[in-house]
Amino acid sequence: MTTRRQSAKQASKHSAPPAEAKPTTMLAAKKTASKAIMLSLTRTSKSGQFLGWYRMDFADRIHVIRSGVPALRVGELSCVMDMPKEALMAWLGLSPATINRKVRREQTLSPQESERVMGMHALIGQVQALFDTERTAEFDAARWLATWLTAPLPALGGATPASFIDTVGGQNYVSNLLEMVQSGTYT
Repeated sequence: MTTRRQSAKQASKHSAPPAEAKPTTMLAAKKTASKAIMLSLTRTSKSGQFLGWYRMDFADRIHVIRSGVPALRVGELSCVMDMPKEALMAWLGLSPATINRKVRREQTLSPQESERVMGMHALIGQVQALFDTERTAEFDAARWLATWLTAPLPALGGATPASFIDTVGGQNYVSNLLEMVQSGTYT
């Protein structure tokens, strides 16, 4: 003779999963995919991670950004660019208090913060892709970009490219400037 509890267990085995279980499973799958993408970027060489992000499928980029990148990424990026973390945060319009708190708590950045940080990754990847055929293996795209961003440009009315990268639109504008530099349209 089966008890009421055993009957409930058997019934639940044969019934469809509750409607709310599916989104949770999908959310877990998205988080796992996002972590896998970020892990694959981290495992590649420093230069490869930027080039990989620059060439990444747009849908995958959006997914990673929406999931949030680790706050620790800001400090790693400043090290690779050989610049103070505080300066990078100022360029990207990030609050030092917020970023430092998220680093201590091992949290991810918001989608807006993630987009600006990963936009910088894309700019470094673009520099690497643009100048790859012209430079030697010693070329450091991250450091080159950090230096170039601080140089006042006549095309910007004497402003520096760094003054534009705190927004996604500004990062796109800087990306267009980089293409003009590479093509010789602007030097």
